[in-house]
Amino acid sequence: MAKELKELTSRDENYSQWYNDLVVKAGLAENSAVRGCMVIKPYGYAIWEKMQRALDQMFKDTGHENAYFPLFIPKSFFSKEAHHVEGFAKECAVVTHYRLKNDPDGKGVIVDPDARLEEELIVRPTSETIIWNTYKNWIQSYRDLPILCNQWANVVRWEMRTRLFLRTAEFLWQEGHTAHETREEAMAEAKKMIGVYKEFAEKWMGLPVIVGHKSDSERFAGADDTLTIEALMQDGKALQSGTSHFLGQNFAKAFDVQFTNKEGKLDYVWATSWGVSTRLMGALIMAHSDNNGLVLPPKLAPIQVVMIPIYKGSEELAQILARLDEIAAELKKRGISVKIDARDNVRTGFKFAEYELKGVPVRLAMGPRDFAGGTIELVRRDTLEKATVPQQGLEDAVERLLGEIQQNIYDKALKFRDGMITRVDTYDEFKRVLDDKGGFILAHWDGSPETEERIKNETKATIRCIPVDAPAEEGVCIVSGKPSHRRVLFARSY
Repeated sequence: MAKELKELTSRDENYSQWYNDLVVKAGLAENSAVRGCMVIKPYGYAIWEKMQRALDQMFKDTGHENAYFPLFIPKSFFSKEAHHVEGFAKECAVVTHYRLKNDPDGKGVIVDPDARLEEELIVRPTSETIIWNTYKNWIQSYRDLPILCNQWANVVRWEMRTRLFLRTAEFLWQEGHTAHETREEAMAEAKKMIGVYKEFAEKWMGLPVIVGHKSDSERFAGADDTLTIEALMQDGKALQSGTSHFLGQNFAKAFDVQFTNKEGKLDYVWATSWGVSTRLMGALIMAHSDNNGLVLPPKLAPIQVVMIPIYKGSEELAQILARLDEIAAELKKRGISVKIDARDNVRTGFKFAEYELKGVPVRLAMGPRDFAGGTIELVRRDTLEKATVPQQGLEDAVERLLGEIQQNIYDKALKFRDGMITRVDTYDEFKRVLDDKGGFILAHWDGSPETEERIKNETKATIRCIPVDAPAEEGVCIVSGKPSHRRVLFARSY
């Protein structure tokens, strides 16, 4: 493992390769036999499960219920909402047949040409269409509203250029789909859920985010408004980390979902949808990790504390293990996840390197001298500081330290992010900052899609969002010189 660690490409040398090395060598995920799809390995999936558990509770605490809708969507559903189909058409996987048969020439199996579907089915890229077709049967009156559903599922978007966690043909996510009586109620829901994502990103992932509205061209296909949380990675690129959409009445009109309101008149339902995906795993890795491996916030670490006995002979091992078992039991009572690694087929140095690579927040090691002296060696992963501490009161110290590490990871990411926000007033300055520094750029924009497209084509930077807390500020667009009333947030992104 120590040798393998040396093979971890340096962040400064090649950030992209460092990321790929880390995902594979830390045992998070790997490429599969299916092009563009990944295998999420147990350690990676354990992190996703912790994310899922926390988010799921937050959804339930805000009144949402889980449901499940079909993986396959009739093609005709997509033609009902024009913007929606336009947004997803190029990424759709299509099922055309339902049976295989043996090749008469003896060359394995072939698709049975007689088994063509009457209507092709789309493997869901997102579920608005199938869900709104379903909601039509659930909603007759204002008394049936609101409907607050969430779905944990997999989706398929046929990506050509893929990268583990960040962009894969199939990925895991949750998608909330809600139906409301009024415009105001739906807009409040969209804002509430982006707030839930912000809280999760900052308090669980240790990831500071900027909340804002997407520009018209970056908006979700079929939405009237898209709210986003934007995070900054250590290479100065932005990552869209969650979105919440106010869908207006677009899908209700497309699928004719009407209800009798309190005045006894028919009206179309108001809608939202919102989601985060396994892309959050990519954000977690890229925002915090270093050249030694993963750095995981304790709240999402599958193993929060690892204990390693250092010994000669079975007698010493038995003594030390008995003491470590006692400490582990006390930590587990406090809800802290602990692993004791007593493997005898690998060296202690190998274990240290392995848990550093895997980002375990706290490492405890006990040898005969520690055992006799009532001490233990403690290393924190975020700073790699090492200390010899008393066994007495260790449980309190570790619990306190996990809270400190969680906060420190966030503070470090926040300090980096804030130092990477630059205000510019000219297009030359904009291009120079993008190339020399990167990060977020606050600049005036005239609001036109033409200017936005020109900036994107010439610099590969996009409008990440129009921050919700952007103050009104009169200025002129950096490209066109036309009036602008506030600055928007630009960055190159994943």
